[in-house]
Parts: sequence; C-alpha cells; structure tokens
Amino acid sequence: MISFNIEQLLCFPATLDDHHPARSPSVNMAIKHNNQIQKNHFHKDWQLRVRVHFDQPGRKHRRREARIAKAAAVAPRPVDKLRPVVRCPTIKYNRRVRAGRGFTIAELKEAGIPKKLAPTVGISVDHRRTNYSKESLVANVARLQDYKARLILFPRKSGQFKKLDSSAEEVKAVKTTVAEGKRDGIATRVEATFPITNPTAAEAVTEVKRDSLPKGEEAAYRRLRDSRAEARYKGMREKRAKTKADDEAAAKK
Repeated sequence: MISFNIEQLLCFPATLDDHHPARSPSVNMAIKHNNQIQKNHFHKDWQLRVRVHFDQPGRKHRRREARIAKAAAVAPRPVDKLRPVVRCPTIKYNRRVRAGRGFTIAELKEAGIPKKLAPTVGISVDHRRTNYSKESLVANVARLQDYKARLILFPRKSGQFKKLDSSAEEVKAVKTTVAEGKRDGIATRVEATFPITNPTAAEAVTEVKRDSLPKGEEAAYRRLRDSRAEARYKGMREKRAKTKADDEAAAKK
C-alpha cells in the first residue's frame, strides 16, 4: 500500500499528462493483459517440454510381468475384489449398470457378512454408499451370497480351523491343485467369474402384444381415464346432485 500526502502530490510536474499518448509514462512499457504474444516467444526451449512414448513396448512388458508376479504372490486368491452392481448417474446413462466402489453396510448385513471381515476375504466395502431402491439391494445381496457360497476360506494358522473357515477337505483339495500347477476350479479374477453385463437393445426392449395381456386389461387406458375423471369431478357431481334433491324437495312442499 502506498500513501501520499498533500505536499508530495503538489510536487508532481504540471506538464505530465497521463491522457496524452505522447506524454504518458506507459508508452514504452511491456504489453500487459490479454494481448498478442511476441513472435519470438515461441523459441523458448520447447524441445524440453515435448514428451514422447518410445518406452511403450517396455512398459507394456513390465505391466504384464507385474500382473504375473502379483497373481503368483496372492495365489490361490484372485487378484481383484468383488464389487457391487450400481446404476450409472444422470438420466442419460442410468439405464446402464457398472461396477461400484464397494458394497453398502446394509447389503453386507443382509448377506450375513461382517463388515470388518469383508475386506479380508476379497469384498470391497463403501460405507458412504446407500441403497435407494429394493431392487439394487436384492441384486447385490444375491451377488454376495453367490460369492460366499463359492468362497474357500483358509485358516490363519495351519490346522487351526475356526468358525468361518472352510472344511479341511476343501482346503486340502485346493492346496493339492495349486501344488500340481493347475487352476481348475480356481478363479484367478473375480471380474471374469462374476461379470457385470448390460442387455442389448433387442433384449432390453420387448413388445407387449394384445394377445399377451391379462384378462380384463384390454381397455386399461380407457378405464384409467374414466377413473381419473370420476375422481376429479366427484365433488362437483355430489354438489349438483344435492342441489337437485333440495330443489325437488322444495317443489313438493
């Protein structure tokens, strides 16, 4: 902040006029604000900021090796987690479904899976998400129960089986299969075992023929309009009938 007093202001030369272009002190200053860029500004080491991807084949190979190493490290567990089926947001895309971030607490409770146990057995949990419809709750609970039925849970310590662990026969069978180098019956990716698919346009839209309608539903639209009209004019018709009855009673007297 710059402050001036009256004496300093009076000491400015009287010949300085900011409104005159020839006498303005900003004539020889650099260009400011949204003006055009000088033509020689484009030669400022642009080669240093150019990014090339010549290492793309090598990165592809490293990603593949990392996936193989991860699968071997977590075997016989799958490399990904089970995720719920959710609707895409906005009216434009809510006809489609996709994989969500995690299951809700209500879905885990309905499926009988403790919320603290779920992340340890390959089930993703999202405590922020809520169920707004019964349809999504039922679909995801069925998905959890299917996963739970196929899950083989190893004991933390060898030979010490607890309540939620699988039987010794199932654990032994899986260990034998892995030791032999086979993957029969063992899911390496949850996404492939529990896919999330969207119906095609032909499957999503079905034509309802008149012959397939239930008995008595042939004139459903006409009956719906009649019911709406009756509900709308009910008070007016009752008032009109009451007035007519009163007039007839008065005429008889």
